Amino acid sequence: MRVFQSAADVADAVGETIGPGPWHVVEQSRVDTFADATGDHQWIHTDPARAADGPFGGTIAHGYLTLSLLPLLVRDLYRFEGARMVVNYGLNKVRFPTPVPVGASVHLSARLVSVEEVAGGVQVTAAMTIGTDRSDKPCCVAETVTRVFFA
Repeated sequence: MRVFQSAADVADAVGETIGPGPWHVVEQSRVDTFADATGDHQWIHTDPARAADGPFGGTIAHGYLTLSLLPLLVRDLYRFEGARMVVNYGLNKVRFPTPVPVGASVHLSARLVSVEEVAGGVQVTAAMTIGTDRSDKPCCVAETVTRVFFA
C-alpha cells in the first residue's frame, strides 16, 4: 500500500508503477447486478446456458463493469492520506483488449503519469492496467484523471 501524504509525495512518484494488487473474483452475481443497474442484459453477460455455446464459452463481465472496478482495485494500491477531498475528474482513454470470463480474477497495476497543480490541489493522471488470471493480455487499460485536495 502506497500512502501519499502531500502533493509533493505524489509528484515524487511520477513514473512509478504501483502493484499489482491482490486478486478479486468477478462473480455472476456482480455481473447480474451490474446488468440490472445499467439495463444491459445482453445474453453474453447474463445467460450462462446460452453463453456456454457462444464465442467466449461462458458469460463475461461487461467492459464497463470491469472499468467500474477501478475504485475497488485502487484502494488496494494507494491512498491519499490527509486529503480533504478526492474526486474523479475523468478518463483520457479506455480500452478492453480481452474479456473477463465470469469466475475469473482481476487485479490492478497503476503507473503515475503526471501531476499538475490545479486551484487548491493537484491533478493526478495514472495509467491503469487491469489484468485477469485467464489471459496474458490486460482486460482493461485506462488513463484516469483524479483531482486531489490535500488539507
